[in-house]
Formats: sequence, C-alpha cells, structure tokens
Amino acid sequence: MDASLGFSHRSTAALLLLAGFLAGILPGRAQGIRFESAGARFGFAGDSSGEGFHQDEGFVDWSLPWEWNLGRSWLLQSRFDLSVGRLGKSWQNAVEGSAGPVLALGRGKFPLWLEAGSSPTLISRNQFGEPGTTGSKNFGEAFQFTSHIGFYANLFSKVRVGYRFQHMSNAGLGSPNPGLNLQLFYVSYLF
Repeated sequence: MDASLGFSHRSTAALLLLAGFLAGILPGRAQGIRFESAGARFGFAGDSSGEGFHQDEGFVDWSLPWEWNLGRSWLLQSRFDLSVGRLGKSWQNAVEGSAGPVLALGRGKFPLWLEAGSSPTLISRNQFGEPGTTGSKNFGEAFQFTSHIGFYANLFSKVRVGYRFQHMSNAGLGSPNPGLNLQLFYVSYLF
C-alpha cells in the first residue's frame, strides 16, 4: 500500500473494476459505439476554496450512437468519457477516476464546440492535510460527482485542444461536502 497516494484496498479495487468494465465490456455491448479519442488533462484550483489543489489525468472517449441535428447546421453529439489520474495538494495525492456522458454542441464547420458532462467519481483519499489545521480539506466520502462545462477546438484533422471548468463534490452523500472547483486544459488525439 502506497501511503502517499492514499490507497485503500476497497477504493483501488473499485477503480480497477470500473475501468475494466467500462474499457472492456461497455463498447462491445452497444452497436454504434466507436473509440473516438485519447488524451491528457491537467489543471489547478479554480478558486480560493481549492487552494493548492491540482489534477492531471489520462482519458479516453467513445462516440455514442446518439446524435441530434438541431437545424441550421447545429449538431449535438454524445460521448462517453473515462479518466484515471491524480488529484493532489502539496505532497498528498489521491488516485481519482471518473466515467460518464458528455454532450458536445457545434455548428457546421465552425471549429469551436461547447461541451458539458457529469460523471460519478472515485477518489482514493478524501482527507488532505491534518484535520483541523489551516489548509486541510476533507471531501467527506470517496464517492464524488464531477460536473463540467467547457469548450474545445479540433485542430488539423487529428488534434483537439480544450478547456473545462469542473466542480467535484459528494452531493450531500457525506459530511462535510466542501466541493472543489478546478480549471483543466487538455489535448487529445482523434482516431
């Protein structure tokens, strides 16, 4: 067990089970799902409530079979996002993983797209810093929800760059529930 990452057997097993299920079983069960992209996201706290927090993660996206033509060249696409990475502050880090749907809205050949999504998230550590000390933060539970909104641009034919503002909290399932806002930047390769 690696104390610096805050692993527990239960949260490590849950992350591995979730990743294995989503990477192996989900794409094979639904027709029209295709591997769309893979990339990396990195970011930092979006406000003073998350002072000193940072996150970096790898992710893969699958295009889902649902797409809506909204008229006048507007298109709403659906994707499934799976990510695993590190959430940390100073020397304390947690493994984090999330999986969930993303909707992207774009118009014709205009390169900028708006995206939003929400994902159940697991973190291997919910306490950062010594309880009761300045700068410590307790997320209350290992199970969180991460919601985001942002934009991206497809550059060339195979590269996507983007920005997202995301909020992670346990949605009142545990106490305390301070939440964490992060600003993330990403780059991905399109298949």
